[in-house]
Order: sequence, then C-alpha cells, then structure tokens
Amino acid sequence: MAAPRTILLVKLSAIGDVLHGVPVAVALRHAFPTATIGWVVEGRSADVLQGHRAIDRVFRLRRGWATRLADLRSLRRDLVGFAADVAIDMQGLLKSAIATRLSSAPLRIGQARPAARECSWLATTHHVLTDAPHVVDRNCQLLAPLGITVDQPRFAMPSWPASRERMTALVASLGLDHLPVIINPGAGWPSKIWAEERFATLSRRLLADHGRRSVVVWGGDRERAMAERIATAGHGVMAPQTSLQDLAELCRLSAVFISSDTGPLHLAAAVGTPCVGLFGPVPASRNGPYGAGHVCVEPALELRPAWNNRKRDTLAMAGIGVEEVVAAVGPLLARATQRRAG
Repeated sequence: MAAPRTILLVKLSAIGDVLHGVPVAVALRHAFPTATIGWVVEGRSADVLQGHRAIDRVFRLRRGWATRLADLRSLRRDLVGFAADVAIDMQGLLKSAIATRLSSAPLRIGQARPAARECSWLATTHHVLTDAPHVVDRNCQLLAPLGITVDQPRFAMPSWPASRERMTALVASLGLDHLPVIINPGAGWPSKIWAEERFATLSRRLLADHGRRSVVVWGGDRERAMAERIATAGHGVMAPQTSLQDLAELCRLSAVFISSDTGPLHLAAAVGTPCVGLFGPVPASRNGPYGAGHVCVEPALELRPAWNNRKRDTLAMAGIGVEEVVAAVGPLLARATQRRAG
C-alpha cells in the first residue's frame, strides 16, 4: 500500500495505558516521517502527549463523551476533517471502537479476539493477534498490517520547560546533597495499594541505610492525606501538587521512582528514571515499567489472584515485604551515584 498521509491512533485512557501506546507513534513517525499523526484520548491523559514530536494533533475528549450526542457529533466533525487514511485502535473496547469507526479511515486496525472486547472488532477492517508478553510490545504488533516491525520500542518523551523550571526549584529548595528518591503510594485499584506503614518504613530505611530522603508524590485529596501520613512517619518530604508534566520533570531530576502499577510509574519509566515497581495482582511481565534499568518486586506466585479477581484481591500486595523493596532499591541508588559522579 502507499504510505499513509494521515494516521489516527486511539488509546483513550488510563495514563499508563496511553503511555504504553507512545512507542507506536514513535515507530510510525520513523516509518512515515511526513505523515500527520493524530491521537484520540480522554481527559488529563492527553497531558503526557502534548508536545511529543511524533504526534501532530491531540483530540482531547472529556469523560463520558460516548454518551453525549453533542460530543459524538463534534468528534465526528473533527475526525472527518482529519481524514485519516489509517486508524489504529490500541484499546479494543466499545468506546475506542466508536472513535475508530467515526474516523471513516479506509484501513482500521485493531486487536483480534479475545484481546478485543465489547464487539470492538466490528469497527476494524484488520484484526491482529497480539500475543507478546508485554502490553507495549502488543501495541507495536498492531503495526504489522503497515509492514512495520518494532524491535526496540522507544518513548522519546518531550520535555516541558515550564515544569522543568518549577521542579528544579523544588528540588533545590529541599537542600539535598543527592538526587531524591520518589515514592508514589497511590494507585487506581485498591488491589494495587501497598500498605501505608510499609511505605513509611521503607522511607525510614532509605534514610538510615542510604542517607536518602524520600519525596512522596500524590494526586487527589485521598492520596494527599495518605502521602502526608507517609511523609511524616517516614521522615520524608511531601511534594506539592503536581501536574503530569511536572511529575515527569521531577522524575528526570530523581534517582529512583518507587510505586505500584499505576500511571506515574509508567511515566517515570517513559522519561528514563530507574523504577522499582511493586506488582501484586498483575504480573510485571505484562505491565512492568518498560525498558532496561528497572526492577520489579512481586509476591509468591500462589498469592496472585485469578485474572477476573485482580481488581479486588489485596493479598498479593500484602505479600510484598519491605526488605524485598529495600534490596531492590539499593543497586539502583548505587548506579545513580555512579552516574552522577561520572
């Protein structure tokens, strides 16, 4: 087929899932450097795409758009004007299928069943069996109908100068003689939450064993209260409220990022910060921070819940001990010290 002039990517949410699709845009930009690439996304997940060199246009939708006739009409107008030659549904759900079909692209690529759910396969013309272990590689497999094989997925995340300036000032205000360690205790699912007291103990151990004060980041009122308790009990520092772009730049100024499986963890990995991921209900082989230089801590296999119970079960995260996490962080801090000295 002729090289497409306009390509539409559809990955609506959540933050981590959107980030896992970024290497697809990077690969498309490399394969088709003159193409116009657009992305349909919901809410604040759009913030991590703004300014990316591989993405020319971001179609930002408010949550609930698929149930509002006015929003559907507006999206339809925008997508008809965009005139995509190719649309790629990286989500495989009903609402992503709606956006994909509204594009009217003659070539519409999506996942084959069973990965495609909610009849989303009816909106696509080409169905790809995505069987790679990690979701980043699965997303990249969707490029096969375009003749693209991605051997080394890259994120190539942009920098955000205003956020960089704010976060540089924040780190300087802490008066540290080392790069900070970031702790992110929040998560989207209750089953992915690691106990507050364990995060606080971890923070104290990092200070005692490595002389590193932790900076605890948060999002929303519930996480703010949790972060405040952890920072106080863990002799750490509570971060101010940050945007996603602020958080990305703070990660770039940090030695290590510690978190369970949630959007901020994948943002830290995408900008190149060494991560320690705490993975309970979902295996790290599927959703872990992508790329080299990261470490994941997981419970004993028998504590991992059945897939259909992964959002409710809390035993898996309880099976991750503080000592295991301390042991995982140590080598990453040593490498960070070597990089700074070099």
